[in-house]
Amino acid sequence: MQQIIDDIKTLFGSYSNEKILNVGKIPQSGSIRIYFRIVTERQTYIAAYGDNVKENRAFIYFSRQFKKCDCPVPEIYAVNRTETIYILEDFGDVSLLNKLEENGYNDNVYALFQKSLKALARLQIAGDKNLDYNFSITSKEFGKQAILSDLLYFKYYFLDALQLPYDKEKMLNDFDRLSEYLAEADHKYFMFRDFQSRNILIKNEEPHFIDYQGGMKGALQYDVASMLWQAKANLNDDWKNNLLEYYIDCVEEVLQEKIDRTRFINQYNGYVLIRLMQVLGAYGFRGLFERKAHFLTSIPLGLKNLKWFLQNKKTGIELPEYERMLNEIVKDEIIQRYEPVQATKENPLTVYINSFSYKNGIPNDESGNGGGFVFDCRGILNPGRIEEFKKQTGRDKAVKDYLEQQTKMPGFLNSIFDVVDITVEDYIKRNFSSLMVSFGCTGGQHRSVYAADALARHLRNKFNAKVELRHVEQEKKNWINA
Repeated sequence: MQQIIDDIKTLFGSYSNEKILNVGKIPQSGSIRIYFRIVTERQTYIAAYGDNVKENRAFIYFSRQFKKCDCPVPEIYAVNRTETIYILEDFGDVSLLNKLEENGYNDNVYALFQKSLKALARLQIAGDKNLDYNFSITSKEFGKQAILSDLLYFKYYFLDALQLPYDKEKMLNDFDRLSEYLAEADHKYFMFRDFQSRNILIKNEEPHFIDYQGGMKGALQYDVASMLWQAKANLNDDWKNNLLEYYIDCVEEVLQEKIDRTRFINQYNGYVLIRLMQVLGAYGFRGLFERKAHFLTSIPLGLKNLKWFLQNKKTGIELPEYERMLNEIVKDEIIQRYEPVQATKENPLTVYINSFSYKNGIPNDESGNGGGFVFDCRGILNPGRIEEFKKQTGRDKAVKDYLEQQTKMPGFLNSIFDVVDITVEDYIKRNFSSLMVSFGCTGGQHRSVYAADALARHLRNKFNAKVELRHVEQEKKNWINA
């Protein structure tokens, strides 16, 4: 990692003589690329590292082409000789999804969705002009074979994992018909491929786009379907319908011609179905096969989205075995298989979470039950050894950034979440009333405080559990009111 950071500094030095104050790793999400934030006295930049050179070239090329059309994509400032590191414009960390989660379905958020769709229509159509699709990292076009590949992704990583019986030959015949039908879409331009609210960053109340390196030529409908039917966003029917109509208005404005709305929407419904399948395939691969908790908890949202679609929309093509199977997987007993249990008034559970210093001993379980979990955070690099952090705690932004970007704390916590979740779920089902979890470190100030706060947030969000949070050492100093 240090070698990568050194190479980033060298590349930045070839672009600018600004003094670098810090290069910090940004926590990874689903991407295999590693991102860093470069902080100078004047501003910040993003540095990206990835050893997939073809993917890097695609992103760099698309960015530069779209920038010529005044599309809201990052400026590429510098690329190293091996094309494994590039420096780009920093749009910050606030996504459209963050705005939606923080503010709800209000007029301001709706306006941001409109701005995003307007910018999307321009990027797709104006950005397509003279675009060299030889830079695409998979197919040049989202045609029949690419659509069929998405359907098979869903089949192998989600449908087959459920082990429900179906006629494989009839299913493949339906896949063939659907992919052929959708490949005949009327309007094909640049297809973003993963256009969703987490890939739209909001800066100065304007949308900016990232993560379009998987783009190819394809139907306009795919991207708008990806955005409006994102499971995590969970947009209501009025928003979906009205935003789709607005997007079509924007497309007509860019094309300067009217389009057949009925046909466009029928094809759109088919692409909604394809997108829902592709997402469930991803949830299946990441959740059912790789056992990543975030993706497992997203499965019910994806299935509920699909259930609503099957009950309310039509694709305009008969797919008997496919539709029969889809109706099987959205039954309540399948959805409930993946839904985390929730603590209620009838099933109360209080989780007592502590941070403490090993110098003063592990807190007692005052419930009298004994047991519970004690996690030792001393295997994580200690921010307390850094002078600027000595009078801060695990709740200060600088310390949190250090733990998230410079240490193995994210992986440490993900493992703890998996372990604690098993017990919390079982205790709720069995009507147990309390569980104790404690995090210790050297001084009970940085690592344990951060970890205790993170677990409290996780359990409240996932299980609706009541949490009693206590930072033992910090309460003594009156530094924290937990």
